[in-house]
Amino acid sequence: MLKLLGFDSSTESLSVAVCAEGSVYYRQVLAGQSHSVLLMPMINETLLEAGLTLTDLDGLCYGAGPGSFTGLRIACGVAQGLAFGADLPIAPVSTLLALAEAAEAEKVVAAIDARMGEVYLAAYERLRDQWTVHLAPGLFAPSSLPALSGKGWVAVGNGFDHYSLLEDTYGSQLDGHLPDRFPDAREIIVLGQQKLMCGEGVDAADAAPVYIRNKVALKMSERRKR
Repeated sequence: MLKLLGFDSSTESLSVAVCAEGSVYYRQVLAGQSHSVLLMPMINETLLEAGLTLTDLDGLCYGAGPGSFTGLRIACGVAQGLAFGADLPIAPVSTLLALAEAAEAEKVVAAIDARMGEVYLAAYERLRDQWTVHLAPGLFAPSSLPALSGKGWVAVGNGFDHYSLLEDTYGSQLDGHLPDRFPDAREIIVLGQQKLMCGEGVDAADAAPVYIRNKVALKMSERRKR
């Protein structure tokens, strides 16, 4: 098993995990708007608990998005800075896929609150221990969600907590709903390790956030038209 540092700051939940010698060292806090202040101290504390330095690691993993624009930039920037300094490969991980991994189900529809009355949403199926994309990550209004085929889906993510229309739309196709879930560093590490072991890591210069939404903010006149 690789020695990895993973972190996610895509939502109000900020989490850090270090995987080493079969153990996972973990910290999580509801950070509000304090991600930039809290992330590096949490990384340092978690590495210290694991008895590791950056140069002991085999790679870095971070939640690449979608999610909060500011949070994604912070995670990507920190990953790049640490990877440059320690000459480590990076595994950017989809935050929606991390939610699916946490659900421990075979068919998962994951949704993150995107604010402005919209959600980031994707659906995945696990086939032979590998995730396949059923619905690619996209940005949707709860009133115009894409169709899912079949039944047996599990809903996960705070998008379902904020917008009841999501569960109303997919309700007859759902076998369960896992509330109050955020993308988490522990699943970021699981998925990041798979990517790194398959040679899918990237150099620090090539790491980038996954925004999906093209505009950070809309003018008031634009919002009224939506």
